[in-house]
Amino acid sequence: MNRQPDQRTVKLQPLAQLIFASRWLQLPLYLGLILAQAVYVFHFWVELVHLIEAAFGNTHALEILVRSVGYDASKVPLTGLNETIIMLVVLGLIDVVMISNLLIMVIVGGYETFVSRLNLENHPDQPEWLSHVNASVLKVKLGTAIIGISSIHLLKTFINAESYSEKALLWQTLIHIAFLLSALAIAATDRLLHSPAQNEH
Repeated sequence: MNRQPDQRTVKLQPLAQLIFASRWLQLPLYLGLILAQAVYVFHFWVELVHLIEAAFGNTHALEILVRSVGYDASKVPLTGLNETIIMLVVLGLIDVVMISNLLIMVIVGGYETFVSRLNLENHPDQPEWLSHVNASVLKVKLGTAIIGISSIHLLKTFINAESYSEKALLWQTLIHIAFLLSALAIAATDRLLHSPAQNEH
C-alpha cells in the first residue's frame, strides 16, 4: 500500500523557499494594526468618560464632546447635554466598535489567509466566519463592514445636518452609494467565480 508523502516534509528549492518565506514580511503590518486597535480602544474610553462626565454636568467635558462631534452650538445656546449630542457621541462610539471589528477581520483573517495557519479548529472561541475564510470571502466581508461604517457616518451627518452644507451632504450620500455598489459588485463577481457550473469544471 503506497502512502502519500507528508506535505510538511516536502522541501522547497532555495528560491521557492525564499519567495514563500517572504509572506512573513506582512507580520509587522498585522502587528501595527494591533497597535492601531489599542489606540481605538483608548479613544473609545476617552470619549465614554467625557460623555459620563458631561452627563453629570461637567462643562469642560461637554465642550470637548461638542468639538469632537462637530455640533454647531452657535444657533441654539447649549446649556447642557442634549439628545442630539448624546446620539452623535454614541454613534461615534459605535463607529469605533465597527472599525475595531473591521481591524479584527483584517488581522485575523488576513494572517490566516496570507501568512500562516492559526490552528483554531478546536478552540472554543474560534470565530464562525474564520472556518471558511479565504481571500474572496474576506473581500466580501470587508466590503460589507465598510458599508456599515459608512452608514454610521452618514447617519451622524444627517442627525447634525445643520452643521453641513448641501454639497457635503450630497457628496457623503454619493460616496456611500458608491461603497454599496462596490460591495455588490464584489459579491456578484465572487458568486460568478464560485458558481456551481464553474465548480463542475
